[in-house]
Amino acid sequence: QVQLVESGGDLVQAGGSLRLSCAASGSPFSSNLMRWFRQAPGKQRELVAGVSSGGSTNYANSMKGRFTISRDNAKNTVYLQMNKLKPEDTAVYYCNACPRPYYSDSLGCVGSAYWGQGTQVTVSS
Repeated sequence: QVQLVESGGDLVQAGGSLRLSCAASGSPFSSNLMRWFRQAPGKQRELVAGVSSGGSTNYANSMKGRFTISRDNAKNTVYLQMNKLKPEDTAVYYCNACPRPYYSDSLGCVGSAYWGQGTQVTVSS
């Protein structure tokens, strides 16, 4: 069992930055694939970024160059630094943990994953 708590969501103007945090507990953190998803109103949840246990990162194409995912295993925390935010980035952002086995290159989770409650990010024009 893994418990995830997101924080850092806020209202920000277009072009601004935010840093989201996800604190994990309940199981070993360092071996998990950690991912960020988001869901905008009326849309399906989509993958934003992921970081493997070895520190390998991948991003959805629309986020490359603007978003950075990182992890601090000592603090059991994963971060999402978001820069040059656009109104289309407005969504609830969810943290996701995938125990092994998983595919670090495609960010695919073979088994069951765990979800946080989400944090709201709103980007104004």
